[in-house]
Amino acid sequence: MIPRYQKILFAVLIVASLVLGILLWQLRQRAHQKLLAGEDSAPTRAPEVAPAEQATLLVANDADNTLRTQIQSLPLPADPGGRARAVLSKLLDLYSAADSPHPAPGGTNAVTQVFLMPALGDPATGDKNPQHSDALLAVVNLSGSFVASHPSGLEPETLTVLSICGTLHANLPRVTQVRFLVDGVERKTLAGHADLTRTYLATEAMPTAEGARQ
Repeated sequence: MIPRYQKILFAVLIVASLVLGILLWQLRQRAHQKLLAGEDSAPTRAPEVAPAEQATLLVANDADNTLRTQIQSLPLPADPGGRARAVLSKLLDLYSAADSPHPAPGGTNAVTQVFLMPALGDPATGDKNPQHSDALLAVVNLSGSFVASHPSGLEPETLTVLSICGTLHANLPRVTQVRFLVDGVERKTLAGHADLTRTYLATEAMPTAEGARQ
C-alpha cells in the first residue's frame, strides 16, 4: 500500500514536469521566431568598401638611387592609421613584383600595423616642443619575414626606409616623424645597415625635383 503523502508527492512532480515541459516548449518557440525575424531583417547587400582615392607613393629606384612619385588609385579608409597602412601595403606590394625597380619580398603583409601619436619634437636638435602642435609620429611595425628577406646593403635598405617615410608624409602631411619596429619590438637595423633605432624626419625623404618624375 503506497502511503497517501507519496501519492500526493508523485502527483505534484508529474504536474511540475508538465508545467516545465510546456514552458520549455514555449521558450523554444520564441527563440525560433526571433531567429527567423533576425534572418528576415539581416541586410542582403555586401559590406561597404572604402572608396578609391588617389594616393601618392614614393617608389624607390635602384638604378639611380632615387625616389620617384607614382600616383595610384586605392581604396583608402577614413581612419588615418588605416590609410597609412593601406598606402604602405601598396608601396611594398610594388616592391615584391617581378619587374620592381627596387626588389624587396614581402608584399602587402610586410606592414602589420601603423600607429600614429603626437610628434616627439625635433630629434635632430633635441627640441621637445614640435613646431606644429598637430604634428604626428608614425610608428611602422614591419613583419619579421619582410625584414629577414630584405636585400642587404646600405643603399637598398636606406631607399626602403626613405620611401616609407616619404609615402607616409605625402599622404598624411601631419606625419613629420617615423620610427620602426619589427614584430612589435625595436631592431637595430633593417638588414644590417639602415638604422632602425632612430627617429626619421619624414620631410627629408621627399624627392628632389630631379627624382620626382613619374
